[in-house]
Amino acid sequence: MKIFVVNAGSSSLKYQLIDMENEQVLAKGLCERIGVTGAISHKSADGRTYTAETPMPTHSEAFEAVVYALTKSEAKVIDSFDEIAAIGHRIVQGGSIFKGSCLITPEALQQIDDLGALAPLHNPAHVLGIKACIKTFGTEKPQVAVFDTSFHQTMPEHVYMYALPYEYYEKYGVRKYGAHGTSHGFVSSRLAEVIGKDKKDLKMIVCHLGNGCSITAVKDGVCYDTSMGFTPLDGFMMGTRTGTLDPSALTFIAEKENLTPADINRICNKESGMLGISGVSNDNRDIAAAAAAGNHRAKLATDMQRYQILKFVGSYIAAMNGVDAIAFTGGIGENDGELRKYVCDNLGYMGVKIDDEKNTLRGTEVKISTDHSKVDVYVIPTNEELAIARDTLKIISK
Repeated sequence: MKIFVVNAGSSSLKYQLIDMENEQVLAKGLCERIGVTGAISHKSADGRTYTAETPMPTHSEAFEAVVYALTKSEAKVIDSFDEIAAIGHRIVQGGSIFKGSCLITPEALQQIDDLGALAPLHNPAHVLGIKACIKTFGTEKPQVAVFDTSFHQTMPEHVYMYALPYEYYEKYGVRKYGAHGTSHGFVSSRLAEVIGKDKKDLKMIVCHLGNGCSITAVKDGVCYDTSMGFTPLDGFMMGTRTGTLDPSALTFIAEKENLTPADINRICNKESGMLGISGVSNDNRDIAAAAAAGNHRAKLATDMQRYQILKFVGSYIAAMNGVDAIAFTGGIGENDGELRKYVCDNLGYMGVKIDDEKNTLRGTEVKISTDHSKVDVYVIPTNEELAIARDTLKIISK
């Protein structure tokens, strides 16, 4: 059985086709510049490629280009979309409505659209993608929504609530929702599997570190707390995002610079974080190179991010009254051995001990703690697309 996985952005469309018999990726690709010029890059599992610039005024034309790439191009992997059992969509924000993945019905689609106010950069684009899918493939092909927020719906009320007047929660749903839940769910399950224990018997911390970063405490098999909040802006500093800070700093700057809420939103989401501090880039590789060359601001950005990650890990150890295992994932988590060593060395009081040789490995599943470490530490590559495909298969099998 084949599942088509979609991640639609406002001007992009990422996709993978996965054969669920062996959970192998048959092909993957990306449509870019939708609404402007349009281009597709597509690659099959055996290395064949197909690229083309083609008009994509809307997501519907993008899906038509994907159908051609999958079924007719020199990198085709199927003869017809009839071979695909269902389509799984990544949806960023499910609010408190969606506690798990669901079949997309007209009612569910409207609810996803209504939640756009909580994720204005994401949910409206997901809705465009779903509607384009329906237009391209019809209503008979099952479509499933998999929400980034669902995994975090188990947080206790005292964890997800903000100390604002309660009426704002009642009127507008202002609370912590988290993000990256698909990744945190996948990695925590895999971590328990490689350790060889039931997920419900472990206290785990998953560090999803990339251009966007979040850390989740997993207790008794479910999310207990997570660093991202009402939006993905919360938590610790990321590629271009501020992370947690004193709100008064923003009102102070807004008054001094005569800025609008939209201006502040842009600055906090797109001009801050590692980019804002280093002045070099939002890419950790560029920042590391600049720091090694003596750039003080680049080193400062690195030191700030590592310290903030350590603080979140430490706070979650306290919140869960201990930790059995820690996992690093995401582009930075899977490849930055120095960051992992910094965090783990500062957890020496917990009996955490790192195998320095194994910690040099990049992008591979590996246990990096020693046999004498009191806490198991692993690198677990995330696979959100596979997690979406699994959920999609589970939903349509019902």
